[in-house]
Amino acid sequence: MTTDQPHILLLAGTFEARVLAKKLEEKFSSVRLTASFAGTVKDLPDLGVPTRIGGFGGIEGLCQHLQTEKVSLIIDATHPFAAQMSWNAFHATERENTAILRLERPAWQQAPNDLWHPVASMGDAADAIPEGAHAFLAVGRKEIATFYRRGDIIGTARMIEPPPVPLPDHWSLVLTRPPQSAEEEVELFKEKGITHVVTKNSGGTRAYAKVEAARQMQLPVIMVDRPELPSTDTAATVNGVLDWTDRLMNT
Repeated sequence: MTTDQPHILLLAGTFEARVLAKKLEEKFSSVRLTASFAGTVKDLPDLGVPTRIGGFGGIEGLCQHLQTEKVSLIIDATHPFAAQMSWNAFHATERENTAILRLERPAWQQAPNDLWHPVASMGDAADAIPEGAHAFLAVGRKEIATFYRRGDIIGTARMIEPPPVPLPDHWSLVLTRPPQSAEEEVELFKEKGITHVVTKNSGGTRAYAKVEAARQMQLPVIMVDRPELPSTDTAATVNGVLDWTDRLMNT
């Protein structure tokens, strides 16, 4: 890199981004590091580095930010389903000739005993739930309203904060982060009488317990495929991001 003090913009929003913020700060102490959250969730972790919250204003706004803040590298560690932000970052870095790397954790793979029904979108997932089912909906507060039209099912939705539009009266809301153990998920599924699980293929280990629980209970899983993301440099792990960044910094 040719700038006197490289500036890394870390697009956060995942557990990996939290780990990255700490490790980037430790490994590249002479580099300016800024983390950015979209701000769609109020309960945000303290990453221990300078942080901005809120959108950039589309591609044009992000381009302006890259110029003003003299950003040398964007590390996209957003959620695999935050496709709009990933595409905006890709297009902005193309325009500004700024380096970009996406942390792309591997998608979950179906095991022999899994009863998966892959679908391409939230709308398809809503259509795929059988009549009379009690579905566990791990889809996020912004997508949950897609399922409200299914008046012939019962839904149990889990999210960190309440959705912008309240759930139907006969549904239930579980406000908490996902547990780390399949046993806790099995207990919840049995308590609620869950017959089907609906989830995004987020990958990683932090939210995999529900998939393990569904396997143990032989529950069908309606698995929403990941959206198409831009073709750019990627790393599958935090260490992969650190190695890639190290190579960039030394060119």
